[in-house]
Amino acid sequence: MSSTPCIQSIDAVLVDLPTIRAHKLAMTTISHQTLVIVRVTSSDGIVGIGEATTIGGLAYGDQGPESTKITIDAYIAPVLKGIDATNVNAAMQRVAASVQGNSFAKSAVETALLDAQGKRLGLPVHALLGGAFRTSLPVLWTLASGNVGRDVEEALALVESRRHRVFKLKIGSRDLSADIAHVQAIRRGLGDEVMLTVDVNQAWDEATAVRGIAALEDAGVGLVEQPISRRNRRGLARLAARFDVAIMADEAVHDAGDAFDLAVDAAADVYALKISQAGGLLPTLRAAAVADAAGVGIYGGTLLEGSIGTIAAAHAFAACPRLAWGTELFGPLLLKDDVVVQRPTYSDFELQLPDSPGLGVQLDTDKLDFYRRDRASQSVAITA
Repeated sequence: MSSTPCIQSIDAVLVDLPTIRAHKLAMTTISHQTLVIVRVTSSDGIVGIGEATTIGGLAYGDQGPESTKITIDAYIAPVLKGIDATNVNAAMQRVAASVQGNSFAKSAVETALLDAQGKRLGLPVHALLGGAFRTSLPVLWTLASGNVGRDVEEALALVESRRHRVFKLKIGSRDLSADIAHVQAIRRGLGDEVMLTVDVNQAWDEATAVRGIAALEDAGVGLVEQPISRRNRRGLARLAARFDVAIMADEAVHDAGDAFDLAVDAAADVYALKISQAGGLLPTLRAAAVADAAGVGIYGGTLLEGSIGTIAAAHAFAACPRLAWGTELFGPLLLKDDVVVQRPTYSDFELQLPDSPGLGVQLDTDKLDFYRRDRASQSVAITA
């Protein structure tokens, strides 16, 4: 009789990947993306993979890739070494008892454990979550070059190729009148058949948001994402009550507790859920259940993850009973290259969900070695 597999090691690697173009947000512009790639090796020889990714280091939030790697190396790996590799809930409960916060690190490790368990059982990760309600997920594209002509040309080409038909505009870094003029110009260029959403990334105060959202409604925008500070929940509730256009909470909602607090105040019509902000796939489903109970729509958000993180999120969102607002899981499409053997498939305006064991994504170790940040020290060590 074989013994239960135990966790032997957890390895976290920083990977820097170039983007296809500059990606402009209210708080920063990124020209490369840093991923934390996690590998969990068990005594039965199975290796599970996970990923944590932030936007612009610490420009977007209070967790960065470097701190995520340190958390995994110094705090999470030691408490998981030697324990049952097949009981993901027990493993993550053990992590929660020893590590406060640090949801990105927790998400990457939980993803790797689920990937390994799926491979062990011959099941896709979504089956471990109770099963998939859908085999593909609608995915929007962010037009973030800052140039109207370039954005319109890009969007029309993507509609023609049947890759995307919903587009998000990143605003908030310029004067309000300039931002509104930009949105109006994009609307004229794309026509009324294409859905437009905007993401303000908390850049406005409430008074500015009142003026801005009124103009965005007139321009035919279908969704306004996090117009004011995530801490101003009462203000967000006033905006949601005042306008017909859907108001979405993004930075304001991380886990089930946030989902509950926002629902109590009727502070948003839609929640953007992200596996890294929630702390993993299972916590994301708990937040989604709160949203469902409160009658709040769910949107599958992104932190511009690579293929591993994107597919992990896809498994979670596929297992949500309701996903009224689709997803923005386009992160791999923003990258010039990735560290997987085969990148995700996008067709007919949707991301196709893998159905092979685990995540359904295979790590390309040669590319991992090429793009890893510490490759210089690695080559020195090999030479020595």
